[in-house]
Amino acid sequence: MKNDYAMLREVKRLKSIRGYGTELVSIYVPTGFSLDAEIARLRDEHSQSGNIKSKSTRQNVQSAIDKIIQYLRLFRTTPKNGIAVFAGNISNNQSKSDIQLFSIEPPEPLGVNIYRCDSTFVLEPLEAILDNKDTYCLVVMDGREATIATLKGTHIQIVRRLNSMAHAKVRKGGQSAQRFARGREESIHEYSVRISDVVNGLFAKNEFKIKGVIVGGPGPAKEGFVKGNTLNYQIKILGTYDTGYTDETGLEEIVEKADELLKEQEAAKEHKVIERFMQERVRRGLAVYGYEETRKALEAKKVDTLIISNELELHLVKYKCNSCNSTFEALETGRQRQEKHSDGGRLEVVEEKDMIEELVELAEASGAEIVFVSDESSYGKEFTMGYTGLGALLRYK
Repeated sequence: MKNDYAMLREVKRLKSIRGYGTELVSIYVPTGFSLDAEIARLRDEHSQSGNIKSKSTRQNVQSAIDKIIQYLRLFRTTPKNGIAVFAGNISNNQSKSDIQLFSIEPPEPLGVNIYRCDSTFVLEPLEAILDNKDTYCLVVMDGREATIATLKGTHIQIVRRLNSMAHAKVRKGGQSAQRFARGREESIHEYSVRISDVVNGLFAKNEFKIKGVIVGGPGPAKEGFVKGNTLNYQIKILGTYDTGYTDETGLEEIVEKADELLKEQEAAKEHKVIERFMQERVRRGLAVYGYEETRKALEAKKVDTLIISNELELHLVKYKCNSCNSTFEALETGRQRQEKHSDGGRLEVVEEKDMIEELVELAEASGAEIVFVSDESSYGKEFTMGYTGLGALLRYK
């Protein structure tokens, strides 16, 4: 979760950067992709960018590409989950360039290979990873074969492939139609049981923390599986969708078609957590909010669930006055910093510490669940405005 928060913080920072032209360069190198091939492509893009009409944009793009190439050469192989690298001119003064490089190694594998120059950085693939952190089970099947996989964020991991022999049952001479039909039904049931055994084992292995199953495939076999009641009673089937395939393509289809369902699941989770938090606050029960109270509860290992607004920024800033040389610390939200001391002197930022990151570390050390909530929903907005965007549900008082 600490890595997730670090990525969230960096994505927010990159999202705030705007270029004066199409001079911000984004590249995504996916899992297992050759860095040599990526560097060769960047050299080609460097040559192509020589055609850019604006001299300043051309120089900034080529400088950014050079910086990325130099950075990639530091790696012997592509990182396990791939890497996203961003570079460009972030200067507030259009007449003066400040080419900076940023890189993110995501907590889950990247599945895209992107090179793009634009006035903003390309962040959608990283935002997709951040959007859904719960794990779901995917089953795509027909009467002949099935593929079982997990979905976490945007990463699909195939768990097992199965084949059915039910379709191969051929009526032999002397065999009654009734006996043949019964044998075929038994084969179909056995096929469903085999799929369920894999799914049941997957849930058990993950201590039933997988949120549910999404089933897809061509034809009626999937409906028969869903109605067959061969899954563990604790497992919830979230939805059923038609797909054209039962392999990797089918898995990608089902994820695309279940997009709204997955968003609803995430929103429902946020809703449930915030509603419980507010109920506890109303009756002065097991809930605290604000930095000081939340930190105290975390240090005492009382926190069951730490709740943080996605938009919250909280820093402990150490200032020094250039007039009297005195120093002091202040807890600041957002990016605005104090500029003047009470004696009229100018303040300089000596040190800055991300306090949300510190709270996340404390939560991880005590085994507390961490939930980031969006302020796009009415519940999320109320939590941000009424409770500072930071609070916790407690195990005990």
